[in-house]
This record gives sequence, C-alpha cells and structure tokens, in this order.
Amino acid sequence: MRRIASIFAPLAALAGAYVLVVRGALTLDLGVGRRVRPLGPITRTIAAAPDVVFEVIADPYLGRTPRAMHDKLRVWERGSDMVLAEHLTKVGRLTTATLETVRFEPPKRVSFRLVRGPVPYVAETYELEAAPEGTAFVYSGELGTDLWRLGQWWADRVAAPWESTVAHSLDTIQTEAERRATGRSA
Repeated sequence: MRRIASIFAPLAALAGAYVLVVRGALTLDLGVGRRVRPLGPITRTIAAAPDVVFEVIADPYLGRTPRAMHDKLRVWERGSDMVLAEHLTKVGRLTTATLETVRFEPPKRVSFRLVRGPVPYVAETYELEAAPEGTAFVYSGELGTDLWRLGQWWADRVAAPWESTVAHSLDTIQTEAERRATGRSA
C-alpha cells in the first residue's frame, strides 16, 4: 500500500498544481528560460467612431460593471485611467482567473498587463484609429513562459484559448459599438 501511495502522491500533487496553474490561482514566475511569443494581431473594422468604441471598452471597467458581466469581470480597484481587474474565463470544465492592470488612453489605446494568471507574463493592447468606415481596431500582445521548451509547450496550450477569448470579446465590443453608433446617428 505504501508503494502505491509513493507512486500516486507525486502524481496527485502534479495534477493539483496543474489545476491551480490552469485556474490562475498559482503563477509560476521563475525567471528562468523565459520565452515570449506573439498574441494576435487581430484586426477589425468597426462601423463606429473611435470614441464610441473606446467608451464600450472602458465603461465596464471605469464605470459600473453591468450585472450581465459579473461572471466574467470583477474590478478590484478603479482609478481615473487605470483599474485592477479580474477576468474569468471558462476553459473546458475549469474557470481561469487572470488579474490584470488595464490602462486607458482615450480614445486611442487600452493596455492590459498580467499580474496573476496561468503564465507569468502577458502584455496586450487594443489600438483604435479613425478610418473612413469608422474605427480600425488592432489587438496585439505577447505572452511569456519560463522553462525553455516546456514553457513554450505551455504557451502554445494557453495562447489559443487566450486569443479565442479575446476574439469573442471583440465580437461583443463590435456589436455594441455599432449598435450605439446606429442609435446616435438615428
């Protein structure tokens, strides 16, 4: 029985650590063998002025977070141009929590910087620029992991759902910005 326990105890510990990392409850920031990979770019043309798009992005952070977003966003601290926010994302059967600073530079840029999450480093930006059709929107960023090839493998597992989550969020931003723009011009 001891032999079985000596085999399964480390496996159980590894499985538990894996779940904690995936959920964002344990961030392994070792600073050894750091590799950084790009996120995006994801580009969109949004049929709304940059100030409208910026307002749609900033409102849940700088104003009151809508009740419908409480299962996805929790603002811990608000300032005039920066917040500390927790983002909750369903990944398979688990919910990943990331804690990020979000800085607002109206109406051109929103910057995100990871504080705690499933990887030790993420920096992202939303860039907004006036275009004839409304707003040229560009999401880009970078994601860093430690431990050389093992970290690179982990980054590849994290990046795909990360970018998918961002793309889904951009769909929502685009829909709401275009709805507001239509309402303002009517």
